[in-house]
Amino acid sequence: MDWFTLARVLHVVSVVGWIGGVWFVTFVIMPAIARAEPPQRRLIAFHRIEQGFSVQARWWVTIAGGSGFWMTLQADLWSRFADPGMWWMHAMLALWLVFALMLFVIEPLALHRRMAHSPDPAADWRRMVRVHRILSVAALLTVLGAMAGAHGLI
Repeated sequence: MDWFTLARVLHVVSVVGWIGGVWFVTFVIMPAIARAEPPQRRLIAFHRIEQGFSVQARWWVTIAGGSGFWMTLQADLWSRFADPGMWWMHAMLALWLVFALMLFVIEPLALHRRMAHSPDPAADWRRMVRVHRILSVAALLTVLGAMAGAHGLI
């Protein structure tokens, strides 16, 4: 059994599930909610739908982080973090850290409460859409950089 190849497969599949889900939420679900719900009800609608994906996202992010760490450890790739040309390694780690903090710390400890008791749901909705779009573009650039870097294009 080639454990490294298995780890790479798990890593890629988990990133597809995670980032694909983020893109679906950002560019399909959120616009659908914006079309169907008045501004004051959008957070409630989003929370109702998002609960199903957040459980999956936690699994995908955990698998991506675990497999990425394992591959870095097994192949002794730590020196890549000292090479500016390997910026995509930093990008993968940074993106993973942002999502791990969001899914495992910020969302359960503060964000759900904020969404349920928002003093200005319309403003919070706009902020959430903006953050989702920024993270989606950051994820796209990270995946492009990682694939190009891993295959020697950059």
